[in-house]
Amino acid sequence: MNAIEKRVLAALDLDGMLAYLCDLVAVRSLSGNETPAQEHVAAQMARCGLEVDQWELDFAELSRHPAFSIETEREYGLGVVGVMGQATGGRNLIFNGHVDVVPPGDETNWNYPPWQGTIDQGRVYGRGALDMKGGLSCAIFAAKAIHDAGVKLTGKLMVESVIGEEDGGVGTLATVMRGYQADGAVVVEPTELMVAPAQAGAFNFRLTVPGVSAHGCIREEGISAIENFYPIYQAIMALEKERTQQFNDPLFAAYQVPYAICIGTMQAGDWASSVADWLTCEGRYGIAVGEDFTTARQALENRIAEAAQADPWLRDHPPKLEWWGGQFESAGIAVDHPLVQTVSGAYHHIAKTPAQIQGMTYGADMRLLVNEGHTPTVLFGPGDVRLAHKPDECVPIAELEIAVRTLALTALRFCGYEA
Repeated sequence: MNAIEKRVLAALDLDGMLAYLCDLVAVRSLSGNETPAQEHVAAQMARCGLEVDQWELDFAELSRHPAFSIETEREYGLGVVGVMGQATGGRNLIFNGHVDVVPPGDETNWNYPPWQGTIDQGRVYGRGALDMKGGLSCAIFAAKAIHDAGVKLTGKLMVESVIGEEDGGVGTLATVMRGYQADGAVVVEPTELMVAPAQAGAFNFRLTVPGVSAHGCIREEGISAIENFYPIYQAIMALEKERTQQFNDPLFAAYQVPYAICIGTMQAGDWASSVADWLTCEGRYGIAVGEDFTTARQALENRIAEAAQADPWLRDHPPKLEWWGGQFESAGIAVDHPLVQTVSGAYHHIAKTPAQIQGMTYGADMRLLVNEGHTPTVLFGPGDVRLAHKPDECVPIAELEIAVRTLALTALRFCGYEA
């Protein structure tokens, strides 16, 4: 590293970053209620020397975009982007992170308060500490270090704080529609500090299976929607296995089931002593990188129809499949893309070990930046996604420190700077 790079890394305010992360975790930002967190982030960006663009999202306009996807209805939402640099010959770069978080569930299952950032045993605990206020804090403080070191970038660095990632990505779509594009982007999702040039897709679906009600004491005279569901579920799981064998992407070789089909919710029947005459389940359908999503959805539709055709009653009373809510397409860029090489090289310098290149199986806003914003993108951030969406969500402080240093170095090397 040269003198300017060392100067920027020396200017990193790691203690300030951890304190800010704890403050941000304490701002409850459940889906649909992200505005206080966005205002909190906008104020911090301004304090860190970024020029802040803050605007009210036009959901009516956004809903007309083909990539619009949402599960939580919102009457109001904010877009927030902090900008530094002048685009005087260097490349432009986006750091992207979301403030929305999922509910904490039963808070008695937590050993640490979910709505309080708690530092303990080398980790920061709290809802959103990992997914992904930790990564967003790293992005903001990487930019702050460049500002505090007095370094002028020759390309623009844009730090996007977005809403709605957990339920479809409306916030990132809004930044794209506002005109934010770049030569590269880093979405600071938890990747265990792996550099991910590929993101699998995930589409939400809802399946309704019919039946015929009867008194439970003569259940054989009814037709149970629950029993009707069994062969359909077996057919879905068989399809999952076939798809795992069909798409052999080396970036996803570490995963046993990279394109999982998961039934997450299920309801059936209206009365305990009656045969259930309906069953509704909801799930997510994994999509391979580069796979045509229309063809992928048709595969599930066909498999369910085939299972119904094998049953005499379901043949005449077919199940109903709907695609709803989050529709995350897949996305990917070449492993040898300059962005991948820059992030990997920066990580190698900071961590003193080569970066691991691997695809991520979860849906993320990467696909909006790549597919709609035409911005080459990687996922890279601190923490393990296995700890997200569960009690005692946490992110290791050591990984936060490596991530913020890597992001600062990435911005310098990708955007360029005045000597």
